[in-house]
Amino acid sequence: MPSAAERTRTLVQSTCSGVLLIPGVETIRPEPPAPRARVVGPDGEVFLLFPADSPAVRAATHAQDDELSAVLEITDVAPVSVPHRIRGRARVSGWLTCAPSLAEPGAMMLRLEVGELSVDDLWGASAVEPEDFARARVDPIVAHEAELLQHLHSAHGEQVQELCGLLGERAGETAGAGRGRAVPLALDRFGLRVRFVGERCFDARFDFPAPVRDVTELRRAMHTLFEAAAH
Repeated sequence: MPSAAERTRTLVQSTCSGVLLIPGVETIRPEPPAPRARVVGPDGEVFLLFPADSPAVRAATHAQDDELSAVLEITDVAPVSVPHRIRGRARVSGWLTCAPSLAEPGAMMLRLEVGELSVDDLWGASAVEPEDFARARVDPIVAHEAELLQHLHSAHGEQVQELCGLLGERAGETAGAGRGRAVPLALDRFGLRVRFVGERCFDARFDFPAPVRDVTELRRAMHTLFEAAAH
């Protein structure tokens, strides 16, 4: 399974919505909500791109040498329609300064020096050490996950449903749920998580034989998984 540091790093570098909280400053949403708005530096610092006239930039500029504490909160929402769509949250707290050397026309890059991190997601809740966060790898599937899950849901719904045959004793739970919908909920290099929705709602994890490194390997792993379920 992915470590807490890997999961946190993946969320920070994803396109999930983020909110920056600065004490005494109104809630700020980084713009634009694209990967380049949140970049992790070589030492684990988080760079955030804001319009030059934003409250965050003004606050960081006025703080100068004073420590300006801030918290980046990231919320991960499933890209498919399913009950309880929030899959996880990450929280990164630290100190905010301007990084004028990385500025763009009409925008300023802010640097968040990381002090504390935590993640609460489908795997569980955990604190994360800044050193572990700085060394962690981003999951190689994250850039394609939303599109792949939507494709699985719309084009391969029956095959996803058949995965219940791999649950063994837990297969009885799908029967108790009236064999309701099987929704692909999350995908990473280690496997696929499916949410079975009916009278009862529960998640099942289907691990790949080995972690995948790219989309090509992912397709092969999914094919193997569906073949196993069909037989």
